[in-house]
Amino acid sequence: MEQQQPRILVVDDDPTVAEVVSGYLDRAGYAVDRAGDGPDALARAAEHWPDLVVLDLMLPGMDGLEVCRRMRGQGPVPVIMLTARGDEDDRILGLEVGADDYVTKPFSPRELVLRVESVLRRVRPAQPSGLLRAAGLTVDPDARRAQKGGTELALTIREFDLLTFFLRHPGRVFSREDLMRDVWGWDFGDLSTVTVHVRRLRGKIEDDPARPRLIQTVWGVGYRFEEG
Repeated sequence: MEQQQPRILVVDDDPTVAEVVSGYLDRAGYAVDRAGDGPDALARAAEHWPDLVVLDLMLPGMDGLEVCRRMRGQGPVPVIMLTARGDEDDRILGLEVGADDYVTKPFSPRELVLRVESVLRRVRPAQPSGLLRAAGLTVDPDARRAQKGGTELALTIREFDLLTFFLRHPGRVFSREDLMRDVWGWDFGDLSTVTVHVRRLRGKIEDDPARPRLIQTVWGVGYRFEEG
């Protein structure tokens, strides 16, 4: 049986950018849908749920952040945000609403394809593995489900990957560069991506996120997961 092509939804109000990105993704073997604004993107996603969304931040009417929020409310889907603005606040805002990556225009379409491939690889674990348990947390890497005290955790794809990595390596200290390489699979990128995801994950697994006990900051080095 032939394997189905991963479906990518490209959302950008600039027809030239959308055409170039779609062309590169098509040649890389993906099935590509296109949308020029937020409502169109949500309608197309409802019709054919994508495996990943390439989403422009600056859309007319409903911006990319709102589109991302609404999609995240319907179900887990990886999101790579595009924007012409390189301001750090915009990058962090995109990550806060659940984007998995952030690419600033102008960008290399080939690099974007590599980012898409990297994100999709992380969504589909290569080999089965058993349940992970620590500090009242239970993670099922194969089903991609996580619980705290028996209650399901609503984690984004990267938050889940980060928690799984920490549970597999308790007591070890990892720098942000280590986490970007081992969790994201990148040897390059904005390290604030890691910082934001650690903060978001703490907000979901810590009893008091302002005084984290599980994911501890090792000043000047990075982060360490303590089993409690």
